Amino acid sequence: MNDLSKARAITVEVGEEAEAQRIDNFLLRQLKGVPKSHVYRVVRSGEVRVNSGRVKPDYRLKIGDRVRIPPVRMADKKPAPPKPQEFPIVHEDAALLVVDKPSGVAVHGGSGVSYGVIESLRAARPQAKFLELAHRLDRDTSGLLIVCKKRSALVELHRMLREGQVGKVYVAVVKGVTQKTLELRESLHKYVTASGERRVSVQAEGVTALTRAKRVKASEDLSLLEVELLTGRTHQIRVHLAHAGHPIVGDDKYGDFALNRKYKQRLQLHAGRLAFRHPVSGERMKLEAPLPGEMRRFVDEVFG
Repeated sequence: MNDLSKARAITVEVGEEAEAQRIDNFLLRQLKGVPKSHVYRVVRSGEVRVNSGRVKPDYRLKIGDRVRIPPVRMADKKPAPPKPQEFPIVHEDAALLVVDKPSGVAVHGGSGVSYGVIESLRAARPQAKFLELAHRLDRDTSGLLIVCKKRSALVELHRMLREGQVGKVYVAVVKGVTQKTLELRESLHKYVTASGERRVSVQAEGVTALTRAKRVKASEDLSLLEVELLTGRTHQIRVHLAHAGHPIVGDDKYGDFALNRKYKQRLQLHAGRLAFRHPVSGERMKLEAPLPGEMRRFVDEVFG
């Protein structure tokens, strides 16, 4: 894609690997090193054309579409190239790759992070024609992360996620002794702080969200929960539990900072189980990732 920095437009024909992808996401992949705000500006201004016509940023591409990409200004500073890295594989087939993501690793680049799991996987697997995240985990959350190796699998998994057909169960350690079961339904609103940090708050006019939690064990001041995520909103579990008075231990955004100082732990949240029908074969999938060592040791120490 070196031609994109020259003073002329190019035309790209859409193949199977980009079918049903949004035009904005397609351009972000094509125009590596170009600021995201600039990509959105050229789409909205009409400089990007699909089959000679203007499109909105949410237009979904079809095989055979001809995309005109205008000459663009490259970022002054190139981001560091991603480091090739594999992650513990829980399941892999021709359509899916499910990895056990470590805590502290972002799932993708952005917000001050040059690259994450997906960029590292692409660098480690240069022969792979298609690798895309099916969903996301917060940087400090560990556990099961689905990556699609086929566009058809990604489109179907996104539908299943939207319609609540993917079971997701997390393990969390939280402040206080909770009720035996919790059902949290507060609507959530995303916003950006003055410093550019993404945050979420409970607001009546926000998007609907549903989290269910079951207490597994309790100590004097902490509870071990199994948390079922029934909608997939940003920071949902963390914000719902904090709003209920039970922030997660180690949460540096929504947590109890005195508690965090006392225990000095990473975010005690782990995506432990997934259940869904395979998006291509229809086979029933049940996947599990055990607690990582440092979290297991903390749980054993606190709850015996």
